[in-house]
Amino acid sequence: MKKVLIDCDPGIDDSLALALAAGSSDSLDIVGVTTVGGNVDLELTTANALALREFLQLGDVPVTPGSAGALLHRTVRATAVHGSTGLGDVVLPQPGRGPSEGHAVDFIVRTLEAAPGEITLVAVGPLTNIALAVRREPRIVEWARDLVIMGGSYTRGNHNPAAEFNMLADPEAAAIVFEAGWTVKMLGLDVTLTASVTSGVLERMRPLGRLSGLLVPAAQFYGVVTDESGPAIHDACAVAYVLDPGLFTCVPAVVNVETAGQHTRGMTVTDFKISDRDANALVATSLDVPAFWDLVIGSYEKLATRLG
Repeated sequence: MKKVLIDCDPGIDDSLALALAAGSSDSLDIVGVTTVGGNVDLELTTANALALREFLQLGDVPVTPGSAGALLHRTVRATAVHGSTGLGDVVLPQPGRGPSEGHAVDFIVRTLEAAPGEITLVAVGPLTNIALAVRREPRIVEWARDLVIMGGSYTRGNHNPAAEFNMLADPEAAAIVFEAGWTVKMLGLDVTLTASVTSGVLERMRPLGRLSGLLVPAAQFYGVVTDESGPAIHDACAVAYVLDPGLFTCVPAVVNVETAGQHTRGMTVTDFKISDRDANALVATSLDVPAFWDLVIGSYEKLATRLG
């Protein structure tokens, strides 16, 4: 069984990623969830993570809040995309338990140190917590089994023409992470935008009992669902990669994050014309979409059975 520590900013697609992880309990052991300010403020991302822990029946998985804002520059939020609460039209029951004491950075370092080579970091929000953990203890690069992120793009952005949201929210943190010495598995917009909820996918979600109360409104909130296209569940791609890397075609690359450009700040400048020896990233370039949805819906079905 693969152990994962999920750093997130719930967030609609974060919630669908957590649901995928929860439904894959026969393959994934979630050792912790850490939160970061991103799609909405830290207070809300943490509250949403706590509500999701209870709704998804994740038991005693610790939820530890982390960084409220970017390392150096102004806060960027995505409430226009995710709604004022971060979960769109989804209303979850209030959680009965609060977050763990301490800071996400300390939790990340402590957890990786206790199990070197065993835990994959899955980062689906701004990379502030991960960058601070690297700065606090550079050896986490060696202790982590892997680092899988949802973020960036080797073509165009989504928050602006150059930058994907998670990168733009804290480019300096992203630059630290890509320069830290590990091989970052980057699931960027070029691939995640193909993981879109079509009407056929939505119909597979509707019969899933209590779980459909999360999945269906979340999947529809930030886009129109048609037979051919719909909103992309970006963050679930990172969890899917951990479950089955074979779903993705990945290419070694050198990725540098632009921190100074007037119009390109947050851009992930990706160079594929390098030797494997020089790569600091493995960048996803395509996704087997039908197999992806079979994996995701299959996991959701298992979770729905458990939730009732």
